[in-house]
Amino acid sequence: AFPALMMKRKLDGVGVLVSGMPVYDQNGTNIGYECRLEKMQEAHHTHVNTVSGSTPGALFGKHLAPVLRQPLGRIIANAETIGSELQGPIRENYALYARDIANAARHLSALVDDLGDLEAVERPDFHTAKDNIELGDVARRVAGLLALKAADHSIRILTPPDSEKVPAVAEFRRVLQVMLNLVTNAIRYSQDGTEVLIETASNDGEAFISVSDQGHGIPEDSREKIFEKFERLGRSGDGGSGLGLYISRRLARAMGGDLSVSEAAGGGAKFTLRLPTQ
Repeated sequence: AFPALMMKRKLDGVGVLVSGMPVYDQNGTNIGYECRLEKMQEAHHTHVNTVSGSTPGALFGKHLAPVLRQPLGRIIANAETIGSELQGPIRENYALYARDIANAARHLSALVDDLGDLEAVERPDFHTAKDNIELGDVARRVAGLLALKAADHSIRILTPPDSEKVPAVAEFRRVLQVMLNLVTNAIRYSQDGTEVLIETASNDGEAFISVSDQGHGIPEDSREKIFEKFERLGRSGDGGSGLGLYISRRLARAMGGDLSVSEAAGGGAKFTLRLPTQ
């Protein structure tokens, strides 16, 4: 499977969000990508800059995050080169050490991103853009971006049919960020060989997109606690920072919606993102 693509670029000084989904012919051969270019509104620039740190007063994002990302990127690249033995064979345990180093650096890099987002969403003047989006499209993009991660665990990501359209008004990039976090968590805490289901719906001027897994679920008395800052319900060694759900709920509420969790059919966890339709 070819991964979906998403990147930010500048064309003639204008910020553009580029996203693409792989396209296959009738024989299942990849024949390219179907791409979508969106001009980023002023609010997009504000928040991209807030996370990367160019907003005045954003100490971590502005000064520390870029300094940390560069060496972490080099560590990951060099460790992956060693672990893949591109320069020649090495002892098996050394290759394993290299992979551990790369994984640890990725964890630190993700933590840097989380701390940058945390600083952004807790600013009193934080706000999001109002884009016209379609939640089924978001679901399919997320599934494409995480297809390889899911395949590593023999997990299937099920998305709404193309014919099902659920419009919403929210910042596309932030909705994608929340959904990537929810589906990544679903993959992380599910057993191999299970399914992750993404569903969309609308009702009374609100749009919904949910992620259900077939994991062990979340006890009812802990369902609000998991949205607290740095809360991981006693888990350790799973690579999480305990910030993803806290940031996701803050983003959901900044977009005029909310994020909640309930029990999925079969006993797993079901996270539902609620958004306005106008």
